[in-house]
Amino acid sequence: MRNLAAHMESSETLLASDFATLPALVKAFANERPDAPAVADPDGRITWKELDTLADRIAARLQADGVGLGDATAIAGLNSVMQVAVFIGTLRAGAIAGLVTNTATGEQMAAMIVDSGAKHLFLDEKAAESLQGQAYGDLKHISMDGGAWGEPISAWMASEGAVPAPVEITPETGFNIIYSSGTTGTPKGIVHSHAMRWQHIQRGVAAYGPNSVTILSTPLYSNTTMASFLPTLGSGGQVVLMKKFDTLGFLHLAERERATNTMLVPVQYRRIMAHPDFDSFDLSSFVMKYCTSAPFAAELKADILKRWPGGLVEIYGMTEGGCAFLLMAHEFPDKLHTVGRPAPGQIAKVIDEEGNELPQGSVGEIVGRSNAMMTGYNNRPDATDAMKWWDSEGNLYYRHGDIGRIDEDGFLTLMDRAKDMIISGGFNIYPSDLEAVLLKDAGVVEAAVIGAPSEEWGETPVGFVVLRAGVDAEAVLQAANAQVGRTQRLNRLIVVDELPRSPIGKVLKRELRDRLTG
Repeated sequence: MRNLAAHMESSETLLASDFATLPALVKAFANERPDAPAVADPDGRITWKELDTLADRIAARLQADGVGLGDATAIAGLNSVMQVAVFIGTLRAGAIAGLVTNTATGEQMAAMIVDSGAKHLFLDEKAAESLQGQAYGDLKHISMDGGAWGEPISAWMASEGAVPAPVEITPETGFNIIYSSGTTGTPKGIVHSHAMRWQHIQRGVAAYGPNSVTILSTPLYSNTTMASFLPTLGSGGQVVLMKKFDTLGFLHLAERERATNTMLVPVQYRRIMAHPDFDSFDLSSFVMKYCTSAPFAAELKADILKRWPGGLVEIYGMTEGGCAFLLMAHEFPDKLHTVGRPAPGQIAKVIDEEGNELPQGSVGEIVGRSNAMMTGYNNRPDATDAMKWWDSEGNLYYRHGDIGRIDEDGFLTLMDRAKDMIISGGFNIYPSDLEAVLLKDAGVVEAAVIGAPSEEWGETPVGFVVLRAGVDAEAVLQAANAQVGRTQRLNRLIVVDELPRSPIGKVLKRELRDRLTG
């Protein structure tokens, strides 16, 4: 167990231990490097000492308000220095950080707040606007940006010099609740433990360190962001937050801050690489870039490797845990069509529709296990049980819900989400195959394929595309169908201005299906 009030251990000792906590590391860095920058946003920058002091004041007030071990706070807002302080302060009080998806609808946000069980809601103007008129219980509202939608946090938190009471944390203690992206329906609360997050910090330290400067433009409520946020902060590096991504703004920020690391989703990489001024920016400070959350085209990876200094790592996995796959693209340029191999100490298998394990090289659903798996879905034991699969020796795996094939070298090639596979006339059709064909056409900017109901075939593939100006959709359709088998041919193409995406870049195919049936 770790006492969150104890702060005499060095960061080196903590990071070398089997288990410690992020708030303890923040305290250690505040003692060792008090004036070094810790977190920045467009409005300012704070040092490790300032972050530690804010976290103490927030934790002390939470405890004074009756928030104890295992309770939760709800945090909803755009990326900011204060949001990070609230996050660390929540953990230091022994509570669980309930990270509310503030880009969801007001109704969905209210449901997340209720699900978290929080009695304190930390919010900003953006979240307050979304929640207007929604019912989610009698919570204490604290305004992170000082607005009138809650008590200003500067007035609410404990006075200067306040120190929270010691709290004993075990590896199983809850760390955060992250809500699923909602691409498949109502978001579920995914509970991560301190042990799981400690593994993420320790695994990532070698790639970051005290000299790292990591730019993060995806929201803190996303596990995509946490994959770089936690090891940067946990290794004493500096986190630079964007409130909202824009291509030119990112490039200017990366050059000015001499960024060493970033985590971006594929659509962001595509926009950055397509910017006409990309090659005029000095990005030579980059050591490593990361990508996760959505399909990452091999051609795009190759372009990044060619034109953007530093290595490139693709991470494939689930917020829930299971097995994480890593593709060191700079080391395996011949494997860019894959998402890599299981991370050290993690295991993946492939199973059929009846749950039987398949031999290597077969196509089936991916299941995985690791030492970094979620505690479960918050208040959803049924959904947690549905995730589980056991091997013949009784080891627990989580179902990834994705269809793929693991080759002889251990690299995974993804086909599709199991739910997205199209069955037409008894044949399995993988939308990703058709999307790849469409994207080879120079006139196609973005593409997504779904299954549409068909009386004759059961389902038939339909494509949604964003086209360059002047491109003829019928010509694109004919060219694509000439490259695929008869059973794979697209029934039609629907031209759209943009594809609906989640805040971390996943195409919302559920919304595309609704357009066809609505």
